[in-house]
Amino acid sequence: MKQNIHPDYHEVNIIMTDGTEYKTYSCMGAPGDTLRLDIDPKSHPAWTGVQRMIDSGGQVAKFNKRFAGIGKRSS
Repeated sequence: MKQNIHPDYHEVNIIMTDGTEYKTYSCMGAPGDTLRLDIDPKSHPAWTGVQRMIDSGGQVAKFNKRFAGIGKRSS
């Protein structure tokens, strides 16, 4: 392998949506940084089969307000 071309590979902390934590290795951030997951296999509908509406920062309300009139017919 060529020297000095690979990113730094170090240990980081991962915090899942349910609060469980584990350590793994990543190129992200600095050694010892923490990555908090918003979506993970325990909460994502693709793995759970349950649809949930996650509204982070009012994005769903903003979308509904912006597109409220689409599809309505005026008489």
